[in-house]
This record gives sequence, structure tokens and C-alpha cells, in this order.
Amino acid sequence: MLSLSCAALQPLIRNLDRYVALTPDDRAAIAALGDRSQVEKPAHTDIAREGERARVAHAVISGWACCYKDLPDGRRQILGFLLPGDVFDLNLDSLREQDCSVSALTRVRLAELLPSQVRALPDDHPRVWKALLLQQQANAAILREWLLNTGQRTAIERLAHLLIELFLRNRAIGLASREGLKFPITQSHLAEATGLTPVHVNRTVQALRRQDLIEYANGHLKILDLARLSDIALFDAKYLCVEEYQ
Repeated sequence: MLSLSCAALQPLIRNLDRYVALTPDDRAAIAALGDRSQVEKPAHTDIAREGERARVAHAVISGWACCYKDLPDGRRQILGFLLPGDVFDLNLDSLREQDCSVSALTRVRLAELLPSQVRALPDDHPRVWKALLLQQQANAAILREWLLNTGQRTAIERLAHLLIELFLRNRAIGLASREGLKFPITQSHLAEATGLTPVHVNRTVQALRRQDLIEYANGHLKILDLARLSDIALFDAKYLCVEEYQ
């Protein structure tokens, strides 16, 4: 079994602490949950497959993953990005089978939460359980925003909105700063997440660069003018439960 340090669990603790002010006992409980069983998945491999039954819940400790659905001809729609601190497959008792797949975009370390551990949380650690439920509500809000993004926003609005969202989510868990963040998302991933073609994404990225709004190259993203980019994206950070400007 892999062993996790307290530092490795900080994104998970910081993420849950955004929803409920965690006590030292809560933090210790999260650390104990995260340290019981961990697995690593290499990049470009599936963590879960649509149609399979979820045996355990997962917390992302490090790395990036995505939820997706695909069509028989190979076309894929990314439904969301999973970052360190995100928990998925939490509703173990209500899901008969997975309704989407989860893939590792980078090397990913996961903590596995057994059904018995999840069921014990409401009684043993109610604040941790409340934080997890609020995180699931926030995930639903993100999905609704993505539906609005693909249904109504223009190409430049869609891409700007997604880049801001990912920047703010990373900053909330201590993985982004004014200097930007490690950004393993390719233009193909951006196309699959926004419903645009790769060619259209490339043109839109170039437009954002020409306006001195972003730097995006070599696995790194830096937002040069968050306020101006937010105006373009019609961005309102309330759905993320984070502060937009710091």
C-alpha cells in the first residue's frame, strides 16, 4: 500500500474546508481515510468505465483526471475535470453502474474509500460528511455551468470561462498563483470539453494570446488579466464557492 504524507493530503483537506470549517479532529479523520488504501494510475488509462459497478469511492490526491462519455464512432465529450481534493463515486448505494467513464490525464494518485467507511461518516464525522455532500452540490453546479457554456456562450466566451474555472479551482487548493499553474490539458482536451473543434480551439487560444490575456504553452497556463478575461467570459465565480479575485 502506498503511504501518504500530511502534505500530500492538503488539497483534499483544503477543498473540503471551503465548504465546512474543519476542526483538527475532522482533519485527522480525513487523513486517516486517505491513508488506508491508495492506488496510482498511469496517464491515459481509465480509472472507471461506464457500465461498471463502483466498488469504492475515490478521492484524487494528486494529478488530473476527467469524466467523459463517448460515442461508438470514438467521439468523446469531457464532462468535467477532476483535480486534487475532488471526490467521486460517493453515492455507492444508489448507483447500479457507472453512467460515465473516468480517465487519468496525468499520473494520478487516488485514495480509495470503502463503502463501510463512507456509510460511517454521517455518524462518526458529520462535519466531514457535510463537506463531502456540499462538494457534490458544487460539482452539480459546475456541470450546470458547463451546459450553459456549450449551449449559449460563443467560442471565446467558452474557452475563457473554462480557463478561469480551472485556474480558480487550482488556486483554491494551493496549486496556482499569480505565476500560473501546471496545466496538462491539451487543446484536444479543451475541444472535447467545450464542444468546439480542435481547429476552432487553436484559433481561439491564439486570439486570447494576441489580446495579452493568457500564456499557454509547455504544460503551463498563466492568466495575465483575470478581470478582463472574466468580462469576456461573462464569468461569475459564485458557483465555484471560491473568491474570484485575491
